[in-house]
Amino acid sequence: MSETIRLAFVFARVGVMTFGGGYAMLPLLSRELVEKRAWLTEPEFADMTAVGQCTPGIIGVNMATYAGYKRAGVRGGVAATLGLVFPSAVIIALVAALLRGFADVPAVRHAFTGIRVAVCALVVKTAVSLLKSSVFGSSGGLRRVVPAVVFAAALALALFTNLHPAVLALASGAFGIAYSRLRAGK
Repeated sequence: MSETIRLAFVFARVGVMTFGGGYAMLPLLSRELVEKRAWLTEPEFADMTAVGQCTPGIIGVNMATYAGYKRAGVRGGVAATLGLVFPSAVIIALVAALLRGFADVPAVRHAFTGIRVAVCALVVKTAVSLLKSSVFGSSGGLRRVVPAVVFAAALALALFTNLHPAVLALASGAFGIAYSRLRAGK
């Protein structure tokens, strides 16, 4: 099987199994790309997640495009992206057609409430994984103080101000560049 077809199938499996959008698919992508296939390292996955959040579009699609491109160039990027998007598009079209007459049924409303709660849990799992790989070492101890301070500052600003997430991401990135240049100059 060619690498582009393999990429399309791997990402199609993620697309079929994902409910709740891009952030909900991050744990599945991590399992497939980092743990199961070792196509990316944990730091690469964390970097890809950060870049995927800062670029236009859906984070899962951005990540699929990047991972596919890394594996097999432009064809790999296209195959991974289409593999991820196609099953989701078909599922959304079917659900929309079926739910049109059932949206007010209490069982359907309760099912969606349960799905939203599960999606929240998946997003929290992803946040914890990213925190571990970005700030803490494999032993669980604090690896670096500076990333912990940047995390705490960004979290506080996200929770207590109305700053746009892109501003927080860009400011954190700019701080990282400035800090690395200061360290290199010492």
